[in-house]
Amino acid sequence: MHVTDPIADYLTRIRNAQMAGHRIVEIPASKLKKRMTEILYDQGYILKYAFEDDSATYKQGVIKIALKYDPVSKQPVIRELVRVSRPGLRKFSGAGSIPRVINGLGIMIVSTSKGVMTDKQAREHNVGGELLCYVC
Repeated sequence: MHVTDPIADYLTRIRNAQMAGHRIVEIPASKLKKRMTEILYDQGYILKYAFEDDSATYKQGVIKIALKYDPVSKQPVIRELVRVSRPGLRKFSGAGSIPRVINGLGIMIVSTSKGVMTDKQAREHNVGGELLCYVC
């Protein structure tokens, strides 16, 4: 199966797994998706992750993500996972005009010339780029 927008596929797989109440979701890997996974982990949105070199199924391997749920309410920690820029309509932003997600409570994942990073890191490094998605 050929996916035209691998990032949207990545986000959808996480959303669907959460709605179904799964603990672990497997996603075909790529350098960009691995970096996005590391950001989600660093920001506390997922429990843990593993990159597996399962070249039999997917050429690049697989990312296994352990989803995080609230221990009391059993609600997923990630409430919203939204694609901003898409293949049909790319969204770019300069360092000074990267939008804040819920006044800084959420994160925007930005693809910059210095790599993929959060909106906060992009502002610190004074670089703009493509607004991939936001998480809150």
